[in-house]
Amino acid sequence: MYAERVLSGMRPTGRLHLGHYHGVLKNWVKLQEEHPCLFFAADWHALTTAYDTPAVIEDHVWEMLIDWLAAGVDPSQATLFIQSRVPEHAELHLLLSMMCPLGWLERVPSYKDQQDRLSGKDLGTYGFLGYPLLQAADILIYRADTVPVGEDQVPHVEMTREVARRFNHLYGREPGFEDKARDAVRKLGSRRARMYAELRVRFQQDGEGDALEQAKALLEETQNLSLGDRERLYGYLEGNGKMILVEPDALLTDAPRIPGLDGQKMSKSHNNTIFLREDDDSVARKIRTMQTDPARARRTDPGDPDKCPVWQFHVVYSDESTRDWVQNGCRSAGIGCIECKQPVVDAVIKEQAGLRERARPYIEDPSLVRNILADGCERARKLAQETMRDVREAMGLSYG
Repeated sequence: MYAERVLSGMRPTGRLHLGHYHGVLKNWVKLQEEHPCLFFAADWHALTTAYDTPAVIEDHVWEMLIDWLAAGVDPSQATLFIQSRVPEHAELHLLLSMMCPLGWLERVPSYKDQQDRLSGKDLGTYGFLGYPLLQAADILIYRADTVPVGEDQVPHVEMTREVARRFNHLYGREPGFEDKARDAVRKLGSRRARMYAELRVRFQQDGEGDALEQAKALLEETQNLSLGDRERLYGYLEGNGKMILVEPDALLTDAPRIPGLDGQKMSKSHNNTIFLREDDDSVARKIRTMQTDPARARRTDPGDPDKCPVWQFHVVYSDESTRDWVQNGCRSAGIGCIECKQPVVDAVIKEQAGLRERARPYIEDPSLVRNILADGCERARKLAQETMRDVREAMGLSYG
């Protein structure tokens, strides 16, 4: 079993903004302290829509990685790597494409959404149609059991589960599986083997879910099993074959809503962003020109903070007493919009100073980032190669 391995990636589209920071990166920083994590720059995914402007991708990757490090993503706790530096992603994508039904790709909600949103671009390409399967390969190749996503990405994780299930069904019954599984049981030692056998019967004959969980816990605490034997015992326990690809679960992340300067979702395409590591004058100017509650046409007009994009910044950046001051002062017209915005300006500038300070060593010495990535790509590739050995063997492509 590959417990508690978290994987997440991000397309390199250039500098990151506060929406990325509060919606993704702060969550990554928290996860890396609790689980083994892999975070990757999805440069091949960038090519699915930017195939005609590839020259910008490399610069975007380095900018994005510096933003990750500035946000507190720690290469001593998490593995950071670039997708295209681990070519096994492409090999698994190709092999999965042999057995993935076309309808699964066409029904992914974002397929039609992206085509409509980018209607001026020719997206009638194989790469664009197949990107959800490449995304599935990105996850499955690390046998990640947890993928942190927003609600709009849950269908991608669900499709990944279906792909893993179909692959295991088609290829997971290795020759002599039953005999190999019984041999693996004996390697548990007499006491554990007896417990495993009893729990297996209770689950398979009596349907006791607790017995399944107890048996899995027993295997997790057994140290002297090879990777192959461990997987055989999981499959034997549940009445399946050897589990080759792990079905991941989506981890829905709590992401505070950071609106753009115009009240829409913060996005570079809307030109309404505050970038990470932006200079203080620019941050102050942008926040002071943010849209507010349209009912406050004059300073003396009362307003409603719930209808004002600036309030969402107070929810994230201000303490309770400041939020109370905003609620009371706005509704009574006791404070003006410029006054209301100042605590946000101060808080964002303070946060940006920390981001710039953490980024400074990597800007001054770019080799630091390249060394981090070299180490991360090497670690990621070793994990990917393990999976591909099992995949090739299961599909009859090992030629050993």
